[in-house]
Amino acid sequence: MRPEMTAIAPGTLPKSSPRGSAARARLLRGLLPALSLALVLMAIAWLNPRAISYFGFNLMLNLAIPIALATIAQMFVIAGNELDLSIGTFVGFVGCVTATWLRDAPLLGILVLLGSIGVYALLGALIHLRNLPSIVVTLGMSFVWQGLAILVLPKPGGKAPDWLLSIMSFKPPYIPFPILAALIIAAVVHFGLMRTSYGVILRGSGGNAAALRRAGWSLLKTKIVLFALTGLFGVLSGMALIGITTSADANIGNGYTLLSIAGVILGGGEFVGGRVSPIGAVIGALTLALAASPLLTFMHIPPDWQVAANGAILIIVLAARVLISRRER
Repeated sequence: MRPEMTAIAPGTLPKSSPRGSAARARLLRGLLPALSLALVLMAIAWLNPRAISYFGFNLMLNLAIPIALATIAQMFVIAGNELDLSIGTFVGFVGCVTATWLRDAPLLGILVLLGSIGVYALLGALIHLRNLPSIVVTLGMSFVWQGLAILVLPKPGGKAPDWLLSIMSFKPPYIPFPILAALIIAAVVHFGLMRTSYGVILRGSGGNAAALRRAGWSLLKTKIVLFALTGLFGVLSGMALIGITTSADANIGNGYTLLSIAGVILGGGEFVGGRVSPIGAVIGALTLALAASPLLTFMHIPPDWQVAANGAILIIVLAARVLISRRER
C-alpha cells in the first residue's frame, strides 16, 4: 500500500525559523574576528608563502605581544562603558621607567610601576565619584604621562633589563613565541573575565549598572578594579615593548591608543553594554599587527599607509558586523 502524498501549495515551502537564523547570525558575529585574521593570513600566504613559517611568524608578529596587552588594557575600560585615551602615552612612560630605573635601581622602578597602577585605580574612583567623562580625564592624563616620560628619559636611550630581554627572546619549539604568548594572554583573561563570578560583576558594571547596584555590589569598587587592571596590563605592555626594542623613547607608545581601541572593536567589543571578548580582542590585535607592516610590505605599499590600512580593515569589519546585527534582529 502506497503512503499518502500531501500536496504542497506553491510558495509554502518550510522556511528556517527566526530563532535559527538569529543563532546563525550570532555564530557568524562571534567568528568575524577569526575570519578577519584568516583573510589577512591568506593574503600574506598568497603574496609571500615563505612568510608562513616559524621564523616568518616570529618576525611578522614581533610587536604583537605589547599590542595585545595594550588592547586587553583598553578592553577592561571599555567593559565599564569608559574609554582610555592615555594608554599609549602610559605605555611610553612605562617603557622609559623600564629602560632606566627598573634596570639601574630595580626597587625604585618596581615602586614607580606599582604606583602608576595605583594612579589608574584612583582615576577610576575619580571618574565614578565625580561623574566625569572618562574621555576628558584620560585625555588630560595622556599629557601627564607624556611629560613624565620625557622627564625620566629626555632623549631616546636606556637599555632593557637582561631578564626582560631573556623573556622576550624566548624561542619555544614548534610554536612561535608571539603566538604562544597570545594564546596564554587570551586564555587567562578569558577565564578571569568570562568564567568567574566576579568577572560577570565587572562586565555587569557596563552592561546593567542599575541592576548591579540593586544587588548590593559597589560600582565604585568595580570601576577601581577595572581601571587597576587597565594599569596592570598597560605596565605589562610597556615592559614587553622594551623587551623587544631593547631601548626606550618617550614617544614609543603613542600609537597604541588608537591600536588598542581598534583591536577591541575589531575583536567584537562595543563601546556600550559591557560587551567585550578577550579572545576576540587578542585576535583583533594580531590582525592589526599583521595588516600594518607585513601585509603592506609584501604589497609594496609605503609604511605611511599603515594607519589607513588599519582604518580600512576596521571599517570593513564594522560594516559586516552591522549587516550581521540587522539579520540577527
